[in-house]
Amino acid sequence: MERIKNGPIAIFDSGYGGLTVLNKIKKHLPHYDYIYLGDNARTPYGTRSFEVVYDYTLEAVKKLFSMGAHLVILACNTASAKALRNIQQKDLPNIDVSRRVLGVIRPSVEVVDELSDTKHVGVFGTLGTVQSESYPIEINKLYPNIKVSQEACPMWVPLVENNEFGSAGADYFVHKHVDRLLTNDPLIDTIVLGCTHYPLLLKKIKKYLPTHIQIVEQGDIVGESLKDYLIRHPGMDEKCSKEGEMHFYTTEQVEKFKQTAGIFFDGDLNVEHLVL
Repeated sequence: MERIKNGPIAIFDSGYGGLTVLNKIKKHLPHYDYIYLGDNARTPYGTRSFEVVYDYTLEAVKKLFSMGAHLVILACNTASAKALRNIQQKDLPNIDVSRRVLGVIRPSVEVVDELSDTKHVGVFGTLGTVQSESYPIEINKLYPNIKVSQEACPMWVPLVENNEFGSAGADYFVHKHVDRLLTNDPLIDTIVLGCTHYPLLLKKIKKYLPTHIQIVEQGDIVGESLKDYLIRHPGMDEKCSKEGEMHFYTTEQVEKFKQTAGIFFDGDLNVEHLVL
């Protein structure tokens, strides 16, 4: 029987925000190999239909499998919201039942009940993530007693990707959406940052939030969750190569990716162009 070749853990995002997740995963699991794929030529996914996001995400997952990955993390809330379940239930059985695709929404919602005293939770997200209702659905599956309020923040991603997250314009848009969310439900005491770009706006978000409100950042939570997943699934852990290597791929121009990726990820990036 032919031995299965080990492969890297793959991190997929429609753009750059998933690099904030990869940063944290690497801290929790430093010895593993990683490949990161950003579908930067077709970003943003947040405004696209369910069908288009599903098609694009499935293309990326199949490509990452072909590159040797046995485990793919969708480090993109929109892809997790609009594509993950279909891929897990409909496609994986036909592609390879031994491979896995995981998202960022479930680990993020598992912690809110423990953090929230009032059982009123807020979510900041892209329009696509908010419209998908994925956070309210997943939270209420686990914790039916929690009231969830959402706020779509369409300008936050462009502010981050244009390196304007420290600007006065960022203050305006952050303050505006914080006020809207808390006006909608003043009892909120826990807020999920439902987009991987948003940690770069964290200082501004905290500036306009009351100090008692706790913020759920996805990076550390996903990193801890993945570490726990590999402990609970030693068969998958054995298939993950562990040389401490990282490779980055983009569907956009390499130089453009390197320039913007520097906002999210420190260090010299080994980047190649890839066609989906």
